[in-house]
Amino acid sequence: MISDDLGYDELMTPHEVAVAFHVSSKTVTKWAKAGKFPEGSVLWTLGGVRRYKAAAVAALLARQGWPQ
Repeated sequence: MISDDLGYDELMTPHEVAVAFHVSSKTVTKWAKAGKFPEGSVLWTLGGVRRYKAAAVAALLARQGWPQ
């Protein structure tokens, strides 16, 4: 999980989200494109890579009944 000491939200890589949901990284990308994550929880790095807010992922896991 990516975080810093500046008070920003902790971010997760697509792989970390995939591991949490027991799916592939490709599935996570498809979910993001389909709008399955709450608005504002998917961010893009300057290099064009998606990052996911850890709090939003945890909330989605809880809402779906997945173990954390």
